[in-house]
Amino acid sequence: MDEFVEWVQDRDYYHDQIQFQREVPARRPVTQSCTINPKVTDLLGDWGIDELYAHQTDAIEAVRTGQNVVLATPTASGKSLTYTIPALERARDHDGRMLYIGPQVALINDQEATLSDFAAPFDDVSVTQYTGALASDERQQARDDEPSMVLTTPDMLHCGLLSHATDIWRDFFESLELVVVDEVHEYRGVFGSHVGLVCRRLARMCDRLGADPQFVCCSATIGNPREHAATITGQPTDSFVLVDQDTSETGPTHWLFWQPPKYDEGDAPAGAGKRRSHHGETMRLFVDLVQRGYQTVAFTRARQTAERYATISSDTLAEHGESNLAENVTAYHAGLRDDRRAAIETALHTDECAGVWSTSALELGVDIGSLDAVLLDGYPGTQMSTFQRAGRAGRGTEPSLVALVASEDQLDQYVIKHPQELFEQTPERAVANPSNPHLLQLHAHAAAVEQPLRTADERYFGPTFPDIVSGLTEEGELSRRQTADGLEWQRTASGRAVNPYDQGLRTITERTVVLRVRGGQPDGLGELPLNAALRDVHPGAIYHHQGQNYEVQSLDLDRDVAWLTPTESDHQTRVQYEESMTIEEDVATKPLATRDDVTVHFADVTRRKQVTGFQRRDHRTGEILSEESLDLPETTLSTQALYVTLPSGLERLMQTMSGSFEGGLHAVQHALVATFPLVILCDRRDVGSVSTTDHPQAETSALFIYDSYRGGVGLARNGYDHIEELFQHTWELLADCGCSDGCPACIQSPHCGRANEPLDKRLAATLTMALADPSRQADDGTPKSD
Repeated sequence: MDEFVEWVQDRDYYHDQIQFQREVPARRPVTQSCTINPKVTDLLGDWGIDELYAHQTDAIEAVRTGQNVVLATPTASGKSLTYTIPALERARDHDGRMLYIGPQVALINDQEATLSDFAAPFDDVSVTQYTGALASDERQQARDDEPSMVLTTPDMLHCGLLSHATDIWRDFFESLELVVVDEVHEYRGVFGSHVGLVCRRLARMCDRLGADPQFVCCSATIGNPREHAATITGQPTDSFVLVDQDTSETGPTHWLFWQPPKYDEGDAPAGAGKRRSHHGETMRLFVDLVQRGYQTVAFTRARQTAERYATISSDTLAEHGESNLAENVTAYHAGLRDDRRAAIETALHTDECAGVWSTSALELGVDIGSLDAVLLDGYPGTQMSTFQRAGRAGRGTEPSLVALVASEDQLDQYVIKHPQELFEQTPERAVANPSNPHLLQLHAHAAAVEQPLRTADERYFGPTFPDIVSGLTEEGELSRRQTADGLEWQRTASGRAVNPYDQGLRTITERTVVLRVRGGQPDGLGELPLNAALRDVHPGAIYHHQGQNYEVQSLDLDRDVAWLTPTESDHQTRVQYEESMTIEEDVATKPLATRDDVTVHFADVTRRKQVTGFQRRDHRTGEILSEESLDLPETTLSTQALYVTLPSGLERLMQTMSGSFEGGLHAVQHALVATFPLVILCDRRDVGSVSTTDHPQAETSALFIYDSYRGGVGLARNGYDHIEELFQHTWELLADCGCSDGCPACIQSPHCGRANEPLDKRLAATLTMALADPSRQADDGTPKSD
């Protein structure tokens, strides 16, 4: 790989793009003996596995002794063996069953094949999946097989397994001994909060049926693996044994941090940023790697980008006379058919595929073998995802290459200028909130359908459970009765009009808007949550769907239908809105650790938002073509927020400085949201923000960061706990950006409802420096820079 890097530096397109290099050295394996069934030992031997790694043996022994386990090691470190071997032992010894929960069907397909291979030598062990991808007759066959190991998604566990746990699945749940929650780091935010409550319903059902299963959680490297495993499973934190020392063998990995060069003055295309496209830079590296015989995956953010640049890469290889390689470059994403994805996975595994452009769909533990090189087309958004994707590179002890190609996005530019932090700082924390009251009501209702509720169920659903049950009873969904076992609440006949299983696990939103095309198919284009509909399908909006542009003719909120028509218009539309925050109750307050005259609050809040109009913009230049007002209803969101109030002295100082204090506070708001994922695992659109120089309740300037989901999912709470770290990252982002007035790499946001007005970068940098107080964190008082 050193030779390839030297060769690239002599290429015509190289203009000092490499900002940082680091070689992670090879690691020798640490093995540890483990007693295993001879047939399994023979099978492992056939696969070239003669000894287990020490971390695998540690996890297996912990499971064998009845403990819960969370295994937090990188991709391709052999996590699946740690639950497969104990599951086989229990299935053969006393017909003990295993339930495997995976977030995606593609991962379940892969795991089913692996587990089936292990079970093949044993006539008394069977493996099956039970997912929504199966036809009804296939699901019937899965039930009839009385499997030892069932693989499912949280969604099917929610609506297909638990609802029949006392009848057609009773034998399985009565014998359930091991629950595997794979890719537990994926269960965060709204999805994780739902899954946490599904797992509590599972534990409750097992208890009713006399089972007491252990939990084995497999995770990427995150900052709080034991805590997060406990949050998702509902088991005590101290019941989990943490295994996080990777003892597997690896070759050296050469990391490159690649900054696209700036355009020469006058050369930038209309609407382009200051730097050349990171997609184009990634494509050049991809073609060079593939052409020199390195099997490569380029991870990018969007399906259309993967498709487009796989085609461009293939065409470029063909132009170079590499027609065989050109035919073996493709795109991979979740929108492909199952059989097509399986074919690509097999081709990667057998080296028939020379290279692939992929979305995050290949980030999970689907077995594609090991690749020579991984290109990250833009920062993946989190340290965790970065190393998950990078873990795809490395064939045994052979050297591998990982290159991060930065976009002009704020997070990308922060990471490219602070590369050491990626390797040295504590990984982000995964966050979920199974205590969300809106989700608790849904899952308590579902639990009542599965088995009558009892007062003792508070142990699963928390201290607000009695109030939740009282509310459902008053609404007529549940009825109370006295039994020999005490009070019970069961579903009423009238309550059957509301089906708790109709609610998906990926959202809290109840109200949705259906998108229909005039004269088109009756099933339309899908649906959007109400808030997203007000943003994306307001009257006059241009809506892009699968390569076709549509113009919204009307938004009927009485019937929750948006009517669209195909259009050749290629302009973009961007909404403008007004937003305000009402503080309902402060839950916690504390002084900012870096200056005690600044107060940080965590509170229950109500966000009010009203879309007031939209802009039509040229999609190439971003030029505003026209503006139009809208008359749409105000929406409210009851959620949780952290907010910071400024002391009068600091506020007066800011107001006496030249510039716009409101613009400075607004710019800090944008930059704080941009750096939030450096500390908390989330997408930036999972949190919202509001700033004001005169909040009527706080009676001073205030800056709010709130959860974008009803009831909150724990993001603002964790931000409150780590606010000093957030301010430090925010100040470094502003101080390190070379622009003078603000740009997309520091304070401008594409999601701003005020069209990025006003913004004042200089005052924003001054304010964040005052809040971060770096003089207490760095000897020279200057931001860290590498």
